Formats: sequence, structure tokens, C-alpha cells
Amino acid sequence: MENIRIEKVNFEEIDELQKIGKETFADTFGSENEPTYMKEYLEKSFSKEKLKTELLDKNSEVFFAKNDNDIVGYLKVNFGQSQTELKDENALEIERIYVIKEYLGKKIGQILYDKAINIANEKNIEYIWLGVWEKNPRAIRFYEKNGFIKFDEHIFDLGGDKQTDILMKKKLN
Repeated sequence: MENIRIEKVNFEEIDELQKIGKETFADTFGSENEPTYMKEYLEKSFSKEKLKTELLDKNSEVFFAKNDNDIVGYLKVNFGQSQTELKDENALEIERIYVIKEYLGKKIGQILYDKAINIANEKNIEYIWLGVWEKNPRAIRFYEKNGFIKFDEHIFDLGGDKQTDILMKKKLN
């Protein structure tokens, strides 16, 4: 995995972002969810319009993990008012870390996570937070291993299906 590069997603890569976003979300959660809810969520959350808005948002950053020229994962972080909930100027939200199926277990998620930590440190952020589905033990373990603790939970709307996300955070300074 020594060829992994982290690169900021540019506007011309919106098709690739849409493809990996839908693919990794469906791979991660598809088997646990009703197909009609999943389809609704994927169409809404990964529409070109929504992705364009996200890429133009100065308080959000999206990065690809690339192995040679293949996109194998991505990261989305939010600051300030672009955070989905807390909207704390001293916080960074990791909204998405996803890796394509063939690359799971190859430390790509850790590389993307490390990028988020570096961004937070560069911006003198006090803590990082995120929401993780309560039925995603692999992700929960990953974040616990990286020092995150549960502080709350909230409802996540998956295309009309109300689910519970665990909110976790990690203090940096």
C-alpha cells in the first residue's frame, strides 16, 4: 500500500465521487437495509446537485485515497456551520470515511483518518466528532481504537427509515 496518495477532490471529479460514494455506502450498509430506503438515500445523498454544493462549500473538504490511479476510498470533513450537527468552531466533523470493498483491511481507512487529524491539527481544532451507525461494529471499533468515546446519539434518516447513530468524539488538545 505504499502507493496510496491522498488528493483533494476537484470539481471535474464529481462523477468519480458520485460513483465511489454510492458504491461504498451500498456495500457497507446494503445488506442490513431495506432496498427501497437504500435507493432513496443513495439518489438523494449522492445526487450531482448535492455533491456540487458540497464541493463548493468552503467549510467542507473532500479527499480521494488513490492507489496508483485507482480511487480506493474517500474522506469528507466539515468545519463550522457546515457540520451536520454541533456547528462548533473548535470542532471538525468527519462526515465520511469510506473504502471500497477490495481495499478493506489494508489500512486505507487509517490513512484517511490520519489526514483528518492532520487537517484538525493544522486548524488548531480542539476535538473531532462523528456519527456512526449503531449496527456498524467494525467502524465503532475502529474509532474506539483511535481514542474516540461515545457522547450522544441521534437519528439518522436513511431514505425514510429512522435509524440511530452513535455520536463519538476525540479531544485533540
